[in-house]
Amino acid sequence: MRVLNEHKINPANDTLTLTVTDEPGAGGANHRYEITGMDTGGNASATDAEGYKASFSRQVILFQNGTIPENGVNGVTHEVLLAIVADRLRSFQAGPFACKANACALTHIEEAQHWLQQRTIERMRRGVEGTHTV
Repeated sequence: MRVLNEHKINPANDTLTLTVTDEPGAGGANHRYEITGMDTGGNASATDAEGYKASFSRQVILFQNGTIPENGVNGVTHEVLLAIVADRLRSFQAGPFACKANACALTHIEEAQHWLQQRTIERMRRGVEGTHTV
């Protein structure tokens, strides 16, 4: 287990603990991250359209573990998490919280998305996408 601290900078982030809770996989990266230190009971967005309220104090993020042909889609990808953050920053930029820092962060997230897409396209061209082949 490892605890990551690079997110700690303000009271909200200082309260959140980010722990890596599994061993690295075939590619050298971990697949399970746990976020603790929050209580979603007071979050207005915790209730969905059907009235179901999710109240919890731990969020687990599971990344894709293993190849999709062998294991199916069993977790999220970097691209999915980046898309969420990009969407939030675009929304802030369209609203009252637009600022240079958000614009710069969004630019770099979009650049990261571009390079991850290029990596996938290149792997598809070589016929190794969905495998552990380099």
